[in-house]
Amino acid sequence: MFSAFLDTCVLVPSLSRDVLLEVAEQSVYRPLWSSEVLDELERTVRRLTAERGVAPDVVDSYVGRLRAQMNRAFPDALVDGWQPLVEAISLPDATDRHVVAAALSGRADVIVTENQKDFPPEELPVSMFSQTADTFLLDSLDLHPSAVLSAVRAVAMRTGRNGPPRSATEIATLLRDRQCPGFGAALLLALS
Repeated sequence: MFSAFLDTCVLVPSLSRDVLLEVAEQSVYRPLWSSEVLDELERTVRRLTAERGVAPDVVDSYVGRLRAQMNRAFPDALVDGWQPLVEAISLPDATDRHVVAAALSGRADVIVTENQKDFPPEELPVSMFSQTADTFLLDSLDLHPSAVLSAVRAVAMRTGRNGPPRSATEIATLLRDRQCPGFGAALLLALS
């Protein structure tokens, strides 16, 4: 199965994270991440929620639940044994070397990241490339339209517990306007 290593930056925005993971749940691809990515996700979510004034105990509960749910839903997503590969990897930003190392160790086909400049094609292994979440989801929609539409509808069905309920069309509009403009626009067409 096609495997995608998900960088922290595509997991932080909750809506795109939910869609990416639900698309994986529909067996469109196999998601991968590392403990370093999950740690960075946790730190970033803690910082962002603290800036919004969310109580620390609520944040603790949320990040613990998020991490546990991700690992329970995708028990084979957590890549181990990547650490020895880090030193052999050259990237513009040395702090991103762990992403390529874990992607290699997990046999990922693609790294899904918003930081395209930090993963230049000439620095990646020949068998690997990087894409933004927008491009990755757009390709997924092109290749597996019914599965991706089912995924977005499933995400819509779960809304309303901690925020306003949203339809699949509203989710597509939010994605188009905020995080994944190409995918959101194509999704709106597919839903109409």
